[in-house]
Amino acid sequence: MNETYRKCKEAADYIASKLDAKDAIGIVLGSGLGELGNEIEDPIIVDYADIPHFPKTTVAGHEGKLICGKLNGAKVLCMKGRFHFYEGHDMRTVSMPVRVMKLLGVKAVILTNAAGGCNKTFKPGTLMFIDDFINYMGDNPLYGENVDEFGPRFPDMTLAIDREYNALGKICAKELGIDVRSGVYMAFRGPNFETPAEIRFAQTIGADAVGMSTVPEILAARHCGLRVIGISCITNMAAGMTGEALSHAEVQETADRVKDQFKGLIKAIVSRM
Repeated sequence: MNETYRKCKEAADYIASKLDAKDAIGIVLGSGLGELGNEIEDPIIVDYADIPHFPKTTVAGHEGKLICGKLNGAKVLCMKGRFHFYEGHDMRTVSMPVRVMKLLGVKAVILTNAAGGCNKTFKPGTLMFIDDFINYMGDNPLYGENVDEFGPRFPDMTLAIDREYNALGKICAKELGIDVRSGVYMAFRGPNFETPAEIRFAQTIGADAVGMSTVPEILAARHCGLRVIGISCITNMAAGMTGEALSHAEVQETADRVKDQFKGLIKAIVSRM
């Protein structure tokens, strides 16, 4: 048995002994966005520390809990915190939760993140639906031996982001009066914020937002056939665009400011998926 598949299966078997996630909607909550997990009704909570092969989360705003229950009438499996490449994990570990969700029977995943805006029309607090992405992390969770149990050797990424669900999300935003944008998310390795020169490069090749996560999860989800929605909360303008230094505190502050809009949007989307 493939080692990656074995670890995912052991993690999934443990989680399945604690909760039933079949046909649930998976949600991965990014930096500063974890409060939505507190609104899940009748929650069953599993600490990452208890799940085989799950590492600890080390970033502020990422609690490290898996929560299953109801959100606005929809069955959800929520990751309150994620693993990052810059924490020292390999790509297969970073993407492991998405593959575990697949084994648990989750039907789709909503991936969220805090991102820096490099589109000059954005401002802190903008919510951006990810229409496409650029992997600039220097690695890929699909690298190495293919895990045939999950998907093919050469998965196509043309439709990595589910267009039907993305369109649904934008309809929900319009109905709620939330001014959302669409764009290309570019993932850097981190953990440092990008340089002004790197942001100019990102703008040149078509990125609208930059961050340090999400792309490995999209790649793994597409490989194993999960439908994906990605939403970035633009928590700051990227390096060099305002002349001011960046900080993680600013990221969390902006995410906190728009959390009600964000939570309302996610709840509207899951109720109609």
